[in-house]
Amino acid sequence: MIEVIPAIDIIDGKCVRLTRGNYDEKRVYNESPLEVARAFEGAGCRHLHLVDLDGAKSQHITNYKILEAIATHTELKVDFGGGLKSDDDVRIAFECGAEKITGGSIAVKSPTTFERWIETYGSRKIILGADTRDGKIMTDGWQKGSNESIIPFIEEYVQKGITQVISTDVSCDGTLTGPSVQLYKEILTKFPRLYVIASGGVGRISDIAELERNAVPAVIVGKAIYENCITLKDLEQINTTGTCLHDA
Repeated sequence: MIEVIPAIDIIDGKCVRLTRGNYDEKRVYNESPLEVARAFEGAGCRHLHLVDLDGAKSQHITNYKILEAIATHTELKVDFGGGLKSDDDVRIAFECGAEKITGGSIAVKSPTTFERWIETYGSRKIILGADTRDGKIMTDGWQKGSNESIIPFIEEYVQKGITQVISTDVSCDGTLTGPSVQLYKEILTKFPRLYVIASGGVGRISDIAELERNAVPAVIVGKAIYENCITLKDLEQINTTGTCLHDA
């Protein structure tokens, strides 16, 4: 069974979604991220993907109080990312209740720092963020490109102990037009033991089912939930029955 992980992205303390990572295409869905997190917990979700978009832009952790509130007032296991650039940022994230952290830009720009986190906290606590556009790794909240190609980039960190990766095709994110299934098939063909978490483009239950058919272990879903393309009732059914049914 594929695990469906709901996402909460934070700007100015509010629950928002962007389209293709564009901060100018921001839509606020809820003033209370904690309220949203509780709704996900009520639907039987066990994990949450929490992204500090303010932090991603400002290059340091910003919305840690929201992380702390969710970790304190729910049983959700939170993967936290966005703006984690220093040892202090990571320390604060874990102290505020993160179960795991995701590092993307830092793995490109300061690999020695990211490697130190893997050594210090262990591969179960550190997720590699491998977000891509046209096969190249994106950084700085998807605002900048790099010369890193995705497969060699992942391979380098698999050799250094990484066992989990979140990969977003930025060109799909927030569009509800379907995920980049071929991208995840390529990653899993090269790294069959890697826990690959797909992200971006999911717009309906059948998208999740297609990822499941292609042996993708987990998927992050955000905008599709907020737009009611995938409902909390759908999440509850998946989490309760273990069945990911196709939609019409």
